[in-house]
Amino acid sequence: MGSMNGLCYGDVMRGFGNLLQRIEDDGELTALLADAFEFDVRRKTTDGSARLASGIPIEAVAGDFTGGIFYLCGTSASARSVLYASSEGDAGIIAADLDEALGLVVGFPYWRDCLKYSAGGDLRTMESTTGFLYRDLLTNRPAVGAEQSRVAEALGLTLEPPLILTARLHEAVESTGPDFVLSDDTGEYGSLFGPFLPSRNQSWR
Repeated sequence: MGSMNGLCYGDVMRGFGNLLQRIEDDGELTALLADAFEFDVRRKTTDGSARLASGIPIEAVAGDFTGGIFYLCGTSASARSVLYASSEGDAGIIAADLDEALGLVVGFPYWRDCLKYSAGGDLRTMESTTGFLYRDLLTNRPAVGAEQSRVAEALGLTLEPPLILTARLHEAVESTGPDFVLSDDTGEYGSLFGPFLPSRNQSWR
């Protein structure tokens, strides 16, 4: 195998595996990721009918409380982007790899609501929504900073400011092309970008 940025293919693949293994081997970390950040490696059972339009293989690696599933796409280390499929029939790429996806869910736990109130994928609207959501996060979970630090230290994550994560999330979802359209036995999934403006939430007015 050739090398990629100084790392051989096998090393990179082991890195992805080790990241998940570190979570699964640490019961406290597993519980914290599930409770505080809705990334639960114990919730990855599916009916097996989910598939991408391109036929690229997908692997369920975690789920959330609402029934959403996080998938790794592809089989090569350089192409294992992360796709999220909601229980409401929406799906799309949310990160270039698992490390970036964990940085998102830990750094900005309310990222799903940011997409919901995105006015169909408008970045400025998402940035406005992020301000409201981050305020709500600090109010609803005062200890989130310590919890983020615990996970980041355990997994070697770099935590970025919420607005950086919002821009990165917008770019990832927007990049979801025809090859990554998800379907299952219920039909084809729609976009993760929701239609709402922040003004729809009365508490943000």
